Amino acid sequence: MTQDEMKQAVARAAIDYVVAGEIIGVGTGSTANFFIDELGKIKDRIKGAVASSEATAERLRSHGITVFDLNDIDTMSVYIDGADEITAQGAMIKGGGAALTREKIVASVAKQFVCIADGSKLVEKLGAFPLPVEVIPMAQAVVARKLAALGGEPRLRVKDGKPVVTDNGCYIVDVLGLQIEDPAALEAQINDIVGVVTVGLFARRGANIGLLGTADGVKRLNF
Repeated sequence: MTQDEMKQAVARAAIDYVVAGEIIGVGTGSTANFFIDELGKIKDRIKGAVASSEATAERLRSHGITVFDLNDIDTMSVYIDGADEITAQGAMIKGGGAALTREKIVASVAKQFVCIADGSKLVEKLGAFPLPVEVIPMAQAVVARKLAALGGEPRLRVKDGKPVVTDNGCYIVDVLGLQIEDPAALEAQINDIVGVVTVGLFARRGANIGLLGTADGVKRLNF
């Protein structure tokens, strides 16, 4: 199976976790896009969705799925999203698509987080994938210095020669070379840096279920 075929397989498997008649939290990224396409096939079974990014909202609406503002939602049964890395304990690095803050916010409202990914995303230790940190633009340099002091190599994410700007009007600093021994502790430490909006570590509130696409089919992990 190709990587895309594995992503499609977990996207289909994730439909089993969609609760009929309710509002679903939906993440951002290539795997989440496959899930949205599958969700579009059963859109009449759900009330609608909350999106973790403007791109996700647009894709949901293109399938005729009603998109709700999170401020109007008290709780959700499930949030379904991908990951850039995930451990056997359910800790994740997310933010390759620059939607980490909204992903973390939407996930916090859901009773259950289902992570969908191809099997290559399962790692023993987080950190091979650069750790995204969303920062207030005026604090980018000072935050980068403090991230460097933690042992990583911070790089401002740029595209076409300009800083990538998130849906929140902020910048992304990617931190390379970290060996993340205690994801939850590092998440708290980075979030405490003044100027950080949030870090792309999802460990204090990680996944509850992992659906991983492999050559042998979809593997389920319970955390």
